[in-house]
Amino acid sequence: MPDVLALAAGFGTGLSLIVAIGSQNAFVLRQGIRRDAVLLVVLVCIVSDAVLIVLGVGGVGAAIGAWPWVFTAVAVAGGLFLLCYGALAARRAFRPSAMQLTGEVAGSRRRALGTALALTWLNPHVYLDTVLLLGSVAAGHGSLRWYFALGATLASVCWFVALGFGARLLSGFFTRPSSWRVLDGLVATTMLILGTGLLASA
Repeated sequence: MPDVLALAAGFGTGLSLIVAIGSQNAFVLRQGIRRDAVLLVVLVCIVSDAVLIVLGVGGVGAAIGAWPWVFTAVAVAGGLFLLCYGALAARRAFRPSAMQLTGEVAGSRRRALGTALALTWLNPHVYLDTVLLLGSVAAGHGSLRWYFALGATLASVCWFVALGFGARLLSGFFTRPSSWRVLDGLVATTMLILGTGLLASA
């Protein structure tokens, strides 16, 4: 049962971090709506997330094992960032804006690949989300942290598959600011709860 709880915690935490509107999600959604190299883009996002999650969970876990004080430092840093992240999501919920689906589109598989890689690996927030935040929260699960990592990876798979291949059906829904108001409201609530929990455990 504890392993199932760790898996569910990883899934929920990972999903909360992934679904926030941003350049990567906007690109995946745009590719899905226009049916342009969707499978390639989705795979790039999933594999990249999996690699970063493993690095975060493994690296933070090893550091905490060697230097227990690292847990306190990481928990404080992660908690503060989560609170800020939640506050930003709350602000977006009160001041939503429509997704920008127009503009430049990847015209080839190579270009789509390059854009997906750049939006993922050149975005500093992805390192904070996956390596620092997921790694620090996973460390709190001790020996079950890899179940947490698996849950976070499954969240990435579910989100990007749904976003990429379901975009053609949900294009109208996601272009409405009210839809992102609800989504960002849920993200804000989750992030504020997680941030408070991390600071309390430090």
